[in-house]
Amino acid sequence: MKNHTDRINALDEALKVKDNFDIVKRELLVQDKRLVFYCVDGFVKDEVLEKMMEFILKADLTSMENNGLQMLADQLVSYVETDISKDFQQMITAVLSGSVLLIVEGYEKGIVIDARTYPTRGMQEPEDDRVLRGSRDGFVETLVFNTALIRRRIRDARLRMEYTSVGTSSKTDLVLCYMEDRVDHKMLERIRSIIDEIQVEALTMAQESLAEALVPGKWYTPFPKVRYTERPDAAASNILEGKIILIIDNSPSVIILPTYFFDFVQEAQDYYLPPITGTYLRIIRIAVFFATLLITPIWLYLNSNPSLTPQWLSFTLIEDSENLPFIVQLLLLEFGIDALKLASLNTPSSLNSSFSIIGALILGDFAVEAGWFAPEIILYMAFVALANFTQPSYELGYGVKFMRVMLLLLVTISPQFGLWIGLVIMLLILYNAKTVSKQSYLYPLIPFNWSDFKMIFVRKKLRDKE
Repeated sequence: MKNHTDRINALDEALKVKDNFDIVKRELLVQDKRLVFYCVDGFVKDEVLEKMMEFILKADLTSMENNGLQMLADQLVSYVETDISKDFQQMITAVLSGSVLLIVEGYEKGIVIDARTYPTRGMQEPEDDRVLRGSRDGFVETLVFNTALIRRRIRDARLRMEYTSVGTSSKTDLVLCYMEDRVDHKMLERIRSIIDEIQVEALTMAQESLAEALVPGKWYTPFPKVRYTERPDAAASNILEGKIILIIDNSPSVIILPTYFFDFVQEAQDYYLPPITGTYLRIIRIAVFFATLLITPIWLYLNSNPSLTPQWLSFTLIEDSENLPFIVQLLLLEFGIDALKLASLNTPSSLNSSFSIIGALILGDFAVEAGWFAPEIILYMAFVALANFTQPSYELGYGVKFMRVMLLLLVTISPQFGLWIGLVIMLLILYNAKTVSKQSYLYPLIPFNWSDFKMIFVRKKLRDKE
């Protein structure tokens, strides 16, 4: 066993106390016994440390020498989350995670005190997932606050929250949240084993880095395999449905597993309104989804095959003599809309309105007058750009975009059969996709389940438990 000086020197070297200004080391001499505190400045409030030291300075250590370190911790440390650790690396990780480490002369083990207070922002409503009715709180970047928001909504002893960490360098905290009596235990074990086998240095991009490790998708599959939410009520609802929620420290978004393609048509907004209204909104969302995917490819297909165009759709046919080719116009607008989105992210909020007016005037009216774009194409692409915001998943929006561009290119290459070839390719991609549980991505359509399939279109009325 190392003596006290050697252990302190080893901790100083491992934590690089002299090189890191934010690593706090405080030594105390209490009744001829040396005590050393280690913590990270900013994770522990000064008032907490002062109160802890004041209590220890007044304690009688000599009467506890023969009772072991556990008795010392029980009588001197007034914090609930206190642990005795012998593992050197575990003590280092605890300090870097925000806990306070107390080393007492004469004892090989150390006392780990969880008195951390993470800096955090307010729990305001998420910007990208708003509702007309319902709660206005949202997840934040602090793990324990997020778990508390779920506990507040599910006051059931069967709610489980399993803690683990991922990343050899970052050691990012991760919590698996599920209902013991409703979760699929085979899927749970699979997720556990995948997380245990993740060998990464750090979850630099938080939830996205974890999602890529959990569901390694094929490069040609643009559709998202996981679903995110920043709403505690939506997360609690999915837990009660038997799904697993992954809560990651430093991220205001939680991951919902497993995720199927049709899960994206459901939103929290549907359940804060009457069933008939929720059903109507869900049907509108589905209709707009297919419209954003097919409106420009079908229009290009009809203009490429005028003889196949029904009489009642003949007004959609236009001449291509004075403008750029249709495919060029459509692709320029597809990429231009994304460029405007990227530009708006870096635009100061005070200039957003001016930026929108300039973009609408220059890229809309002036582009048509200059002969770059046909007015009809501007109209259809404006609808597509706005309709993408009917559902909050950016990942699904870009998945639809890539499929739409593929359809446009195939129609251009093969005007007569390109549209149908593209639809078949898209269906094959969806059919071959698998979730984290190795189930079909198209469930409940494949395999077909009428009860669950009906719920895609109908907002079920909440009933009493039988």
